[in-house]
Amino acid sequence: MSSIKEHDCGEKADGESRAVLSFEEGTLVLRGVAREQGAAGPGWVYDARVEAWRAPAWRYRQVLAALVRSGLSLHDEARAYVEHDLKMEGRRFKPYDHQAEALEAWGQGGRRGVVVLPTGAGKSYVASMAIELTGRTTLVVVPTIDLMTQWVGNLEAAFGQPIGMLGGGYHQVERITVSTYDSAAIHMERLGDRFGLVIFDEAHHLPGEVYRQAALQSIAPFRLGLSATPERSDGKERDLDDLIGPQVYRRSIKELAGEVLADYEVRTLDVAMNDEDRAIYEEARAVYRGFVESQGIRLGGRHGWRNFLAATSRSDEGRRALKAHRLQKRLALVHQEKLALLYELLDEHPDERVLIFTNDNASVYAISEALFCPAITHETKIKERREILKRVREGTYRVLVTSKVLNEGVDIPEASVAMILAGSGSVREHVQRLGRILRRGEGKRALLYELVTADSVEGFVSQRRREHDAYQ
Repeated sequence: MSSIKEHDCGEKADGESRAVLSFEEGTLVLRGVAREQGAAGPGWVYDARVEAWRAPAWRYRQVLAALVRSGLSLHDEARAYVEHDLKMEGRRFKPYDHQAEALEAWGQGGRRGVVVLPTGAGKSYVASMAIELTGRTTLVVVPTIDLMTQWVGNLEAAFGQPIGMLGGGYHQVERITVSTYDSAAIHMERLGDRFGLVIFDEAHHLPGEVYRQAALQSIAPFRLGLSATPERSDGKERDLDDLIGPQVYRRSIKELAGEVLADYEVRTLDVAMNDEDRAIYEEARAVYRGFVESQGIRLGGRHGWRNFLAATSRSDEGRRALKAHRLQKRLALVHQEKLALLYELLDEHPDERVLIFTNDNASVYAISEALFCPAITHETKIKERREILKRVREGTYRVLVTSKVLNEGVDIPEASVAMILAGSGSVREHVQRLGRILRRGEGKRALLYELVTADSVEGFVSQRRREHDAYQ
């Protein structure tokens, strides 16, 4: 790219016109090249409306190289990002071996690619080193406003510079800017030319149909993806090869435990229902399964669950089956004997910070009320959530109960015990919950309890979500 002069005029000195490459509404536009001549590089389509060639913005690096190689006289107006010499002057540390290796692998991959490291292994410091190394205006994309705030604080401390924000009511672009995925997807068609490096935190979100626009409409030649669990149930993690780049480095929880991460232990405890809950569970499950079989629905099929929901809407019998399904599921996930064991386990850890995870807000609030401990759900206001997390870190609160909202990204290094009362069959969710307690501390040994209802559908769910080497 250095062979392209960024400030070339639109014409040569002898008056010969140059082709002009520009960024327009999330795409690249090439003018000055005739339709019959063709445009060098992948992705070009002739747009007769503007009498110019058009290509996806994410192809910028490829098409620019192809146009230069073709010998075309070109003026590049697409690039609006600039170089900078920001250095980490605040939080500079000697990187761990795996962090240095990850940065080197990313550099060898042309500064494009995905780095897979477990929670607590310092992915954000790898990102800071990449920002310093690349020296281009940078956008960091994160899934939540909480994470945006956390990243802004870390980057301000590292670089001693104001950090821009997109999302949560903010629209301020700086040399380093942090955005939510939602805001990046919305604004990239206008801002996609302003960043030379884009870092996608929790990169497994990116292949979604909306969020991928944050990558497709950006010209950034340098891209870094960060994730602890890039695999997706729909298999679309393969799209990351184009959206960011291939996986260039990976280390697992087991490889880093005891050195970079805390040592840990996982205890799966089978809990039998009491007779009353078991009778209600079996009755509800019989109603639900009977309806499924009478309708010939294969729940394991591609559209099984959708077909079940459609069938339940057509009759009173179907509506009873749906209600029975919800009841048997709720009892399998949270019942009286599970709660009794939960309270016993809390008594065994009187001096440790404990996170309790369940699957629904109703259970969160019930446990919170029973234990007189704080709760965080998606309904918790941002200001209140931050105050609760602050008090957990300080030790004012010892126990925190939550559903899914803390699965990802929130930093609670002081927590050493997690109790999973209920969850989905997602491997990612299970690994993320383990990751919440793995940040290293002096003498820390993390302990994850998984409470599973014996002789119920939850046993199969538990087996499915433990299909990860961290649990082998």
